[in-house]
Amino acid sequence: MPASRFFPVLLVAVLMSTALYAGEKKDEGSRSSVNFLVLKDDTGKPIRNAAVVLHPVGKNGKQGKGGFELKTDAEGKTHFDGIPYGPLRIQVIAPGFQTFGDDYSINQAEQVITIRLKRPQGQYSIYEKHDGTSGGSGGNTTPPTDVKP
Repeated sequence: MPASRFFPVLLVAVLMSTALYAGEKKDEGSRSSVNFLVLKDDTGKPIRNAAVVLHPVGKNGKQGKGGFELKTDAEGKTHFDGIPYGPLRIQVIAPGFQTFGDDYSINQAEQVITIRLKRPQGQYSIYEKHDGTSGGSGGNTTPPTDVKP
């Protein structure tokens, strides 16, 4: 190959490899290793097999597409390596507990996030007095007479 054709080909190859390398470095960014600990709020005991769902959060605060689901071990622990710095929405689901959800800022090389799940609360009923006693007439479904249509 003549030298006049070799240098342009070499120049294009060098430029392409530089662009690819720069693109890889740009996507790499700072990443964190995050450990999660899921506990019962009332006793502080670990919750086994809780689903810890990680959702990326965009700049506008909206939840991004994708995400990961992790399961806790017998000690209520799980972890994930390589989470990019920035906001992260964490949702925790476990049978017999209220679903938890909150946004966290991932800003350290290693982070520990402890989540305490609460038991479900009783349903609110208009037929009960708010002191816990029944305010209804024992199952009577007749509508009140003072209600105007």
